[in-house]
Formats: sequence, structure tokens, C-alpha cells
Amino acid sequence: MGRVLSALITLAITSAPAYVAGAYVVAPALTTTAVADTGGAAAKTTTATSLANVQQATTTTTATAIAPTVATASVATTGNGAPSGTHYNLNIIGVSKDKTATMTNGDGHRIFVQLTGGEDAVSLNGKLANQIAKVNKIMLQPAPAGESFLVLDANATDSNGALLQLPASVSTTWTVWARALGKPGGKSNTTTCATTAGVDGVLGTADDEVVCSLSTLTMERAKGKSTFVNVSAELLFITITVDPTANTVLATCLGVTAVTDVTLPLFNGCLQSYFWNYDNQGLKLLQLRFYPA
Repeated sequence: MGRVLSALITLAITSAPAYVAGAYVVAPALTTTAVADTGGAAAKTTTATSLANVQQATTTTTATAIAPTVATASVATTGNGAPSGTHYNLNIIGVSKDKTATMTNGDGHRIFVQLTGGEDAVSLNGKLANQIAKVNKIMLQPAPAGESFLVLDANATDSNGALLQLPASVSTTWTVWARALGKPGGKSNTTTCATTAGVDGVLGTADDEVVCSLSTLTMERAKGKSTFVNVSAELLFITITVDPTANTVLATCLGVTAVTDVTLPLFNGCLQSYFWNYDNQGLKLLQLRFYPA
């Protein structure tokens, strides 16, 4: 009996995930696909890892082992699948003609993207950050103290891309829910990306390179009622492979000593210049709702 108990304890220890502060180590994340239902309950296919509803509670970057804190929105939901309660609403609108008007007034809850446009996130990995096209990219920046959500530039159809301000602690204090609306048949792929140090080993210089998450959110508008799904894992976090040999600076910052897949919250200081890469394939409207966790 003693040998059996000892074996069980050993199995439990060896199967527990490894953690580093400011990040947690995960199995490679896959793609989450949400599809509107055809009449009754929403029909959705989810192939993401168990991170879909888990949020990381710290952004420190020391190597101290910790366990993540789970942040959840209100349990009560509305008829459209979203949590009940106050929220920030953001509409990402696909347009067939590029916008030319100035949209930097910071007074809207919408961002315009090309109806058919953008790049596959995989193709961006390793490119120089200062050389990528910014069309259909939504740049993300942390809000100053005392401020919150704000669309600073609503036009992602031009060469500057859009700019969205989010609470600095958005990954740990908010959840985000999404649904696809508009004419059936459209689809979009949204991937969280950022920049890491290039060959000079210094973050924040001209040779910084793009790194995009292993997890991509795919939203498709099918016929029938469309309901919200929790997409916090895809939009409020970035999951990347960290190789100490290829990127010593990042590995040192995260306290990683072997090739590992690591999930970081938005605005973690080991990366910079976070953005959402929006690869649109005809989706008219992606509606996002942010709820306090």
C-alpha cells in the first residue's frame, strides 16, 4: 500500500505544469473557431487548449514559481451568450472601400478594417517590426493611470493601422467575449502579436522582430442566431515558443532555460508593441464585449 501511495504522489508531481512568474508554460495552443448556430443553441467548434478561460494574475518577470489565478466574469449570462452586467463594447467593421477620413478623435466604439485583407499571422513571425504593413492591424497600448478603454485611431484600412487603448491590467481584470455578425459566409482570423529583440539583442531598437501567438481566434458568420463566446485566451494573452539559444534576451527576461511554450498577458514587459493581426476573409462585423472579471 505504501508503494502504491508513493507512486501516486510521484505521478501527481511529474504531471503538474511548470510556471514562471509573469507567464505560464503550456502545451502548444491551437486555433479556436466559433461559428454562429443554425437556429437553436450556438454551434461552435473549439480546438484551443484549456487556457480558453484561464487568466494570468501577475506580470513580474522573476523566475519564482507560482500558480496562476483564475479570473472569471459574472456567471449570469444573457440570451445571446454574453455575461450580464456593464461592459465596454467594440465593433470591428469590415468595409469594402478603404476609409480616408481622420478617425483619431477618440470618441467611437468602432474600428474599420478591410473586408478582405490583412496577412496570415504565421507569415509575420521573424519579420522586422518596422517593415510590416499595418493595414488590418490594431495596435494596442496600455491606458495611463486613471484611464480605460479608448479607440485612439479607428482606421485600420490605412498605412498607420488602428490604435486601441486598453487598461494596463486588462488580461487579469477583464474578460472579452466575441460574436460574428453581418452577412453569413464571412470569416476572420485574429492573432495577438508583439515584438521581441532582434539580432542586436536589445529590445526597442530598429531590428526588433515580430512574434505572433500560437493561438488564433477564428470567427465565422453562419446562418441563424449568433452568440458570444469567451475569447480572452486568444485576445488578452500571447502564447509563444521561447528558445534560449535563439533569443537569449527574452529567455532571460522570462527565466526560461529550455525551449518552452509560454503564455504572457498583454503588456508584459518582456515584449513590446502588442497588436492584433486581423486577417479578414469577408466578415462584416466582429463584436467584442469586455466585462470586468
